[in-house]
Amino acid sequence: MRPDLCLRDAGRRYGLRGPWVLRGVDLAVAPGRLVRVEGANGSGKSTLLRLLAGIDAPSEGRVTGRPRTAYVPERFPPAPPFTAVGYLTHLGTVHGLARAAAARAAGQWLERLGAAAYAHTPMARLSKGGSQKVAVAQALLAEPELLVLDEAWTGLDTVARAELERAVAERTAAGGSVVFVDHDPRRLAGLSDATYAVSGGRLVRQEPAPLPAVSGPHVVVEAQGPPDGRLPEDVRRAATSVEETGPGRYLLSVPAPRSDVLLRTLLTARPPWHVVSVTPRATAPKRQP
Repeated sequence: MRPDLCLRDAGRRYGLRGPWVLRGVDLAVAPGRLVRVEGANGSGKSTLLRLLAGIDAPSEGRVTGRPRTAYVPERFPPAPPFTAVGYLTHLGTVHGLARAAAARAAGQWLERLGAAAYAHTPMARLSKGGSQKVAVAQALLAEPELLVLDEAWTGLDTVARAELERAVAERTAAGGSVVFVDHDPRRLAGLSDATYAVSGGRLVRQEPAPLPAVSGPHVVVEAQGPPDGRLPEDVRRAATSVEETGPGRYLLSVPAPRSDVLLRTLLTARPPWHVVSVTPRATAPKRQP
């Protein structure tokens, strides 16, 4: 098994005398882990992700155990002189794929993200949402050991957001690590193995919010699938109760200890499902027939 990616007493500032953006950061990201990073705008979240992704080097401290890494930045760089599929194929070869394999992976990810219709459109003519889909696809082409996502869901439509959540679940299930920042607190709610907050240039581990102090606490999961989608049978069996609240929309109650299994099952289902919210609940409703 590959070693943990570790930041040891890492700091980062821009310029020899610039203010410290981050300092004294200690962080270990183990294989198969999903890590959420939170913090106010300008707190240094993106700087931390750039250190993890290897885009920036620390000004002090060190990084060890770096795996094969892919990165989705907060802002996609200026459009390169390629079509969408040409750009992805080129990057796939940079990541070490044979050209045919890179082209095949490019087509598959464009299809999954709902971007196949503009595979041959020049990057300069893509919308912001289309460019973001390409940014996500380039990070997933070669099945990275570490996936770093900086507000990667911003600008994506509902289908692409759900597909990215599914891809995150696939990466961690395969033993990859994922570190992400997202402004929506419901994003991948209940799935993170650890949550950290960046504040005052320091990184602090956040304790998960406690569930109600009662015997047998449950969790209510609100899930959204395609309007005509059928709830996966293994998810239905795992839930204590299932309530359909609209086309393709369900409220699922599940014992808290099994909630992570149900959430991962939802996110890896086909067609993709989106976890809208996860809420603790003190008692479980009776299973509906």
